[in-house]
Formats: sequence, C-alpha cells, structure tokens
Amino acid sequence: MNTNRLKEIREDRDISQLEIAKYLNVTQPQYSRNELGVNIIPLEKINMLADFYNTSIDYLLYRPDKREPYPKSIINNKNKIKINV
Repeated sequence: MNTNRLKEIREDRDISQLEIAKYLNVTQPQYSRNELGVNIIPLEKINMLADFYNTSIDYLLYRPDKREPYPKSIINNKNKIKINV
C-alpha cells in the first residue's frame, strides 16, 4: 500500500502524528510505522481516517485523485445492482 498520501493529507492540515494517533487510539510510533508503510493499517483504522479527513478510502489508498467522498447515491445504487448470470 502506498502510504505517502497519509502523510501528505496530514501535513496539508497541519496535524501532528500524535493527534492522529490519539484519534485512532494507537501510539504515535504505531501510527508512524503505518504512515511509513512498515505496518499494514487495519481496515477499521482506514475507515476512521477517511471519516476524519472527509474523503474516500480510495483516495487514501491512491486510487483516484479526487478527495471528495463518494456521494451516498452512488453507494446506494451499487448495493442495488443485481448481476444476472
């Protein structure tokens, strides 16, 4: 996982690693290792980060370049799609 975006978005908002670590209920060294890509970030924590930064998980994981979270209508429509085989 490319974790550069975690550092970029944190620094853009002038937030310390310690502040994020407290929000995630982990230690600062643990969060630092996540940001460096040494440790794998649990999905629960990625969800929390997306909520904290008001962005999508995909954006945090370097999938799209858009910061905005997906509109609820897109998420709801994806759940309603049925695949006929």
